[in-house]
Amino acid sequence: MAVELSENVPLLDIRELSVSFGALPAVKRASLVLERGETLALVGESGSGKSVTALSILQLLPYPHARHPSGSIRLRGQELVGAPPERMREIRGDQIAMVFQEPMSSLNPLHSIEKQIGETLELHKGLRGGRLRARILELLEWVGLPDADRRLQALPHELSGGQRQRVMIAMALANDPDILIADEPTTALDVTIQAQILKLLKDLQTKLGMAILFITHDLGIVRKIADRVCVMKAGEIVESGAVDALFAEARHPYTRQLLAAEPRGEPPPETEGAPEVIAGENLKVWFPLKRGLFGRVADYVKAVDGVSASVREGQTLGVVGESGSGKTTLGLALLRLLASEGAIRFGGARIDGLPGKVLRPLRKGMQIVFQDPFGSLSPRLSVGEIVEEGLLVHGLAGDRPARRERIAQALREVGLDPATQDRYPHEFSGGQRQRIAIARALALQPRLLVLDEPTSALDVSVQAQIVDLLRELQQRYRLAYLFISHDLRVVRALANHLVVMKGGRVVEAGPARQVFERPQHPYTQALLAAALDLDAVNDGAIAT
Repeated sequence: MAVELSENVPLLDIRELSVSFGALPAVKRASLVLERGETLALVGESGSGKSVTALSILQLLPYPHARHPSGSIRLRGQELVGAPPERMREIRGDQIAMVFQEPMSSLNPLHSIEKQIGETLELHKGLRGGRLRARILELLEWVGLPDADRRLQALPHELSGGQRQRVMIAMALANDPDILIADEPTTALDVTIQAQILKLLKDLQTKLGMAILFITHDLGIVRKIADRVCVMKAGEIVESGAVDALFAEARHPYTRQLLAAEPRGEPPPETEGAPEVIAGENLKVWFPLKRGLFGRVADYVKAVDGVSASVREGQTLGVVGESGSGKTTLGLALLRLLASEGAIRFGGARIDGLPGKVLRPLRKGMQIVFQDPFGSLSPRLSVGEIVEEGLLVHGLAGDRPARRERIAQALREVGLDPATQDRYPHEFSGGQRQRIAIARALALQPRLLVLDEPTSALDVSVQAQIVDLLRELQQRYRLAYLFISHDLRVVRALANHLVVMKGGRVVEAGPARQVFERPQHPYTQALLAAALDLDAVNDGAIAT
C-alpha cells in the first residue's frame, strides 16, 4: 500500500551503494535519487552495473553470495538493504515493479497470461473470480493488447515479442506501483514495436503518476523517454544530470564516447560492372500448416513469397523489416540452407538444383555470421578449434602448423590477439565473440558473407566497432555482404542497396541513399520514422 511522502523525502534514495560478488566489486558507491512521476535513465554498457543496481533495490541479488559493503537504499525514507523477506514481498510487485529485457524468459511457458497476471493481483489485492478477470482485462486494454478477452488463455509462445512485452508491462502495473523499473525492455524488439512500447510507458506514466527507472545502453532511447540520466561505467556513476544538458554538453570522456558511438560513415563505394556473386529470382519458401487426423495441408505460412535479390562483389545489400517479415528465411534460402522454389545463382552458375555433395565445395565461398555469437560458438571448443573446423571440413591449409598460422591470420584480421586461440568463448566479451564468428567465416576466404543481425545483441559502442571492421574487411577483400537487420542506423552505415520486406514480400527496393532519403512505401516510412526519428509513426510511435 502506497504511503504519502514526507516533505523533502525522495521517493527512492540510493546513497553510496556498493555491491560485491565474493571479492569482485560490481557496483562502487553509486548514488541516485528518483522522484515521483519522473523518468530516470541508467545508462552504460554491458557489465557496467546497471542491472545489479536495479536488482539491489528489490533485494533480488543472490544473497549471501552477493553483499553490500556499503550504502543505503531508501523507499520513502525506509531502508531496504537488509529488510526482512516478508517486508520485501510486500514491496515487490506492489510499490515497486520490474519489467525485464526478455519477456519469453521472464514469463512462465506453462501458464496462461490470465494466470500470470492474476497471481500478483491475488497476492497483493486479494481479488478473485469476476473482479479478478475484469481487472486483468482492464490492464491488457491499458497496454494495448488486441483482442484481450480472447487471449486470456494464450501461452507466451503464442504471442509476438511485442505482445509478450505488453503482457509483462500489464503484470508490472497490476497493483499501481509507485516505481516501475524497466530493464532494457525494448532491446529485443523491432524499431516500430520499440517506439510503441516507449510511447505506452510514457502514456501510462502520465495516467498513473508513477516514477520510471529506465535501464538501457541506447542513448537514442534516453533522449526520447527520460527526464534525467545517470551514466555508469565499471560499477561507478561517472556523470548525471538533465537529459538536454547532458546531450548538449557531456562532461565525462566516457559519456562523450557513448554519444559518439552510433554507427556512422558511408558504405564503401561500389565498383561499376562488378560481377554478380549471388542472386535469387522469384524465391518462395512456404511452410505447410497441417490439420486434422491425417495431417492434411490446410494452408501455408508464406515466409518468402516471390522475392528476387542479388549482390555483387564489394557490395552490401541490406535486408530490413520487422521480425517475421522473412529476412532471415531469405538469407538461408539463398545459401541453400532451406528448401525453396526459384532460381539461385552463385558465381553465375545455377545452384538451386544441386545435390548436397556437389554443393559442399561451393560452401566455403558463402558463409554466414549469426545474431548471437554466444549461441553460435560451441562452448566445448577453443577459439582455434572453432576457426579450424571449416578448414578441416574443406581440406584447407595443410598440416597443423599451417592451420595454426591461418587461424592466427584470421584472428589478426578481426582485431584479436592470435595468442587467444587456445581460450574458450565464455572468456570473451560479446563484441569479441562476434569477431571470433567473423574470423571463422573469413578463414575460408569466402566471396559472400550473410550477416544475420550481427550487431543487435551488442552495446552501441561495440556495434560501431563491428561496423567499422566489416567496412574495412569489405574494402580489403571485395566481399559481398547480405546484411540482415531491423536496425536502420547500422544498415545506413553499411548498405549500398536496400530491400524492405513485410509479410514475406518486398515492398520497396533500391539504392540505399534513395530509400533513406525518399521512402515511397508507407511501411518503409514507418520503419524509418521509428528508427531515425524522421517523423511520427502511425499507430503509436513517438513524434520527434
